[in-house]
Amino acid sequence: MAPVTIAPESTDLAAHLRARVDGEVDDSPRRRAEYSTDASNYRVPPQVVVFPRDTDDLEAALAAAREIAAPVTMRGGGTSVAGNSIGPGVVIDTSRHMNRLLELDPENRTARVQPGLILGDLQKEAAKHGLRFGPDPSTTNRATLGGLIGNNACGPHAVAHGKTSDNVHALEVITGDGRRLTAGRKGTAAIDGLDDLIRANLALIRTEFGRFERQVSGYSLQHLLPELGGDLARFLVGTEGTLATTLEATVRLVPIAPVRLTVAFGYEDMPQAADAVVPIMAHSPHAVEGLDARLIARIRAAKGDQAIPDLPPGAGWLFVEVGADTEDEAREILARITADAGTSSVRVLEDPAEAARLWAIRADGAGLAGRSADNKECWPGWEDAAVPPENLGTYLREFDTLMDSHGVTGQPFGHFGDGCIHVRLDIPLQDDGRPLRAFMEDAAALVARHGGSLSGEHGDGRARGELLHTMYSPEAIGLFGDIKRLFDPQRHLNPGVVVDPAPLDADLRRPAAPRTPKSTGLAFAHDHGDLTEAVHRCTGVGKCRADSIGGNNGFMCPSYTATKDEKDVTRGRARVLQDAINGTLIGGLKAPEVRESLDLCLSCKACSSDCPSGVDMAAYKAEVLHRTYKNKIRPVAHYSIGWLPRWLKAIGIAPGLVNAALKPRWIQKTAVSLAGMDTRRTLPTFSTTPFRKSAVAKARRKGKPATASAAGNRVVLWADSFTDGLDAQIPAAMVSVLEDAGFEVIVPEQSVCCGVTWISTGQLDGARRRLQDLLQVLGPYAVNGIPIIGVEPSCTATLRGDLTELLPDDPRAHAVARGTFSLAEVLMGKAPARPREGWSVPRLDDVTAVVQPHCHHYSVTGFTPDHELLKTAGASVTETAGCCGLAGNWGTEKRHYDTSVAVAENSLLPALRHAPDGAIYLADGVSCRTQAEDLAGTRGMHLAELLAERIGVWPDAGATA
Repeated sequence: MAPVTIAPESTDLAAHLRARVDGEVDDSPRRRAEYSTDASNYRVPPQVVVFPRDTDDLEAALAAAREIAAPVTMRGGGTSVAGNSIGPGVVIDTSRHMNRLLELDPENRTARVQPGLILGDLQKEAAKHGLRFGPDPSTTNRATLGGLIGNNACGPHAVAHGKTSDNVHALEVITGDGRRLTAGRKGTAAIDGLDDLIRANLALIRTEFGRFERQVSGYSLQHLLPELGGDLARFLVGTEGTLATTLEATVRLVPIAPVRLTVAFGYEDMPQAADAVVPIMAHSPHAVEGLDARLIARIRAAKGDQAIPDLPPGAGWLFVEVGADTEDEAREILARITADAGTSSVRVLEDPAEAARLWAIRADGAGLAGRSADNKECWPGWEDAAVPPENLGTYLREFDTLMDSHGVTGQPFGHFGDGCIHVRLDIPLQDDGRPLRAFMEDAAALVARHGGSLSGEHGDGRARGELLHTMYSPEAIGLFGDIKRLFDPQRHLNPGVVVDPAPLDADLRRPAAPRTPKSTGLAFAHDHGDLTEAVHRCTGVGKCRADSIGGNNGFMCPSYTATKDEKDVTRGRARVLQDAINGTLIGGLKAPEVRESLDLCLSCKACSSDCPSGVDMAAYKAEVLHRTYKNKIRPVAHYSIGWLPRWLKAIGIAPGLVNAALKPRWIQKTAVSLAGMDTRRTLPTFSTTPFRKSAVAKARRKGKPATASAAGNRVVLWADSFTDGLDAQIPAAMVSVLEDAGFEVIVPEQSVCCGVTWISTGQLDGARRRLQDLLQVLGPYAVNGIPIIGVEPSCTATLRGDLTELLPDDPRAHAVARGTFSLAEVLMGKAPARPREGWSVPRLDDVTAVVQPHCHHYSVTGFTPDHELLKTAGASVTETAGCCGLAGNWGTEKRHYDTSVAVAENSLLPALRHAPDGAIYLADGVSCRTQAEDLAGTRGMHLAELLAERIGVWPDAGATA
């Protein structure tokens, strides 16, 4: 069979679809870039992307594609690691509109779902009835049910509850030739010729298929055997959209174990851990996962020691979950497993929060493993092999030998209970695919020798389809083609996958991306100075699409939470940047599609913390703006809001006069409009006496820094431009709190700016000049070991992060980055200078607060010390999730207001509306306070103001929410 191509060339595919489909039909270069790749190594741009509104619309799209023999690829969350969800013709995304839970039947333990429903949303609804969908892949919070069905997804709990195929009751599908049918048990008669084909190949199917639980590669023909009920629904699960398209699915649900316990076992290495799996499995655990020291080293390098829970001694670990109706029963099972685990290195994780951290490492494994411990790019491909569990230890030993022979390294982890191993490899893909092919062919031969499967849950896709001949006979491969002809005679469903597979080294994404020429912008030190390497950090795992507001403990990506459009998610932006660099977009990084893609990026930097692959879209946006506008006229907002610290310094000469001049509303609106801001925004009231001019500042100024030996308990209070000119009472309150805690506070004579607004608008040369001036003032203090305390989180974060990216070769920059702290860090003993003996945080037992962590505070500095401080003080806290929506200059700019408000509605505004009487709004960021005052009429207060008020050294500066 030859792959299908669109014919004739003159056919306007997008117009053909628009005439028949009610949903969006988009063939723009930007949209095609966003959907050109998934979480795999491959890039295949579609001709058009369709977002059907309902089942009828999906059927219409499929019929329209059939009329002109256009290839069709279904896409859910776009997290396929084998290239299963990309294709050359029509890509259909059901996650945008066809994402409803149609029916949940607790009595019969079933749910009827649309294919675009996120698994996590189903789990939330099912949990209300003590139920869950059994399989739980690591992408649960963004993977769709349609995607799970396409790939036969599993996850850690498949050892207890089975694969997706074991949990599907019925599928409403439409075949490749347009027949709509309900697939279920005894359904083979629904497809003409299928019964005859199965009967003619019974011996082949019985001997080559279903040999062990995780044999997922190819088509799972054993489900069509008469003795297994001829279950057409179970067979279609895992066919990767090559035979039929799911319109609806009825899935089974299982009870949630009331008691769950997690234990970690340590071993000398991963193979020894694998050797213990079979005895452990005899006790029916709910999950048995493996983790290697190489992945732990990578996590430590990326996120620090605090990211790793206390593990028992070892270089390879199993962590095992047991479930039971009572704790006594669970502990009894745990004792039996421990007795058979073959190691004395054991730790039961009694704290559920600590156990959750361990499971989070496992869930983020694919993204975290995107770089090796020595910072080489790592890739999927040999991502998903599985062998019978009794062969796992031997397989892993031989796999290590195989990696050594090819000169590559990997960080294995995975579902050891099922014999399924995930690994990312530092195969050099920068130039071509020859090293990938060589390794994959040898690895396929290895897994076949152990009776294994090329794929254990992710499908074969473009990565492994070509290698199916290593584990199946020529007769079985021919049978796949016969099956394809019965369901999809035009061969237009997901071409290049399973049947007539594309070469595994064709259409590779990374070799097409040349190194980006150096600029005078950011150093990209973690990416070997290369913007190309930086944007290819995005491996497509799609955590940025997860609903962080819905309880998934993250801040990214705020604009996507508001729009639900791939254009506005970190991954979509990375794909557009990748296409700009590889030359696909006319104009490269200066292309209008790039500006459109980056327009709603808030530069919140949450991705730099939440993305397991380490993507920092705020940095990429700053670099792109720098390259785009260097030596050119910029948008007016870059000069107005982007130069705000400069204007604040000028306003500080006569702030009262400026406040009076701007008081009439018509003057404000005119000024706001001329500044490139949305006229629904208002200008702030400027401090009548900037902090640098205040008596407090003057009294604590020091002309020269102390030496390290004389540093003692001295700290430097750095009042940034914003708090100096807009909220002068905050640094004054901070002085009071620090002195009460026993610190000697130094206020430098010269006022200096970190250039954060220059950075966010891509004026990196200007930002560098300001930071060089800043180092002249703050550098000597840092070099001499005196901590610098920031007031405004975005400015503090600039010193902790962007400073060394803009001045990478200045040792003073690194000293300042290491020596800058937030107020909470200093008060909670996280800095070299500590509070005086006997001092404690004032009690806040009667305080109820809505707390908005600033995005940069969360992502760069870390909000944990603030959380600990408020908890220690006894405050009752509601912590908002995600960005406030203003994000510095971004939310004030024209065209951004509506999205800014929508982002605020994700968490901040509902939290303020539902706050109890007397609650205060606590927000260290000037943006966060401005947004609440603008949209909710709520005045916020800084942590320093709250503490100063309670210590009794500062008047009440707060306001209720």
